[in-house]
Amino acid sequence: MVALDSVQLLQAVGLLNEGKDLADNDLQGQTDLFAGAVVTPEADPIEPQMLKFEKKIAAGARFIQTQAIYDLDNFKRFMEQARQHDVKIMAGGVLLVSAGMARYMNKNVPGIFVPDELIEEMAAAPKGKRVEAGIQIAGRMIRQLRDQRICDGVHIMAIGKEDRVPDILAAAE
Repeated sequence: MVALDSVQLLQAVGLLNEGKDLADNDLQGQTDLFAGAVVTPEADPIEPQMLKFEKKIAAGARFIQTQAIYDLDNFKRFMEQARQHDVKIMAGGVLLVSAGMARYMNKNVPGIFVPDELIEEMAAAPKGKRVEAGIQIAGRMIRQLRDQRICDGVHIMAIGKEDRVPDILAAAE
């Protein structure tokens, strides 16, 4: 088995779309795959992440999904640089279900930063209402992303709470 990094994988998709396999042999037809990649806008420093971002676009990424973002001011700064490239960008969002989850992600998930004010908002929610508080936060962020035209869409990650995605979308109205 051959392990491919994200740039090599994007290049492989390009070959398949041209009707070639990884050894450049002709296939019986070609694919029509729409290749995408990921980026971490919260990376600090951001410069190495932007270099990876540009390599992924050069290798054929036509859309980008971000790691979960919670700091919209920081995301706007990232988007100022990202908009220099002809690629669609979907902001990622993980549904917060507790302050403890937010603290855990800050400590243990590289590239995710939940600002203190959101952690405090989650902590202030009464027990039994924390998921609803997370839904309101997610809806508010989606609404801001849409209304301010910051990015091209969102990728909602409601881990273990997928049935609440309609609630998140309703909160974004």
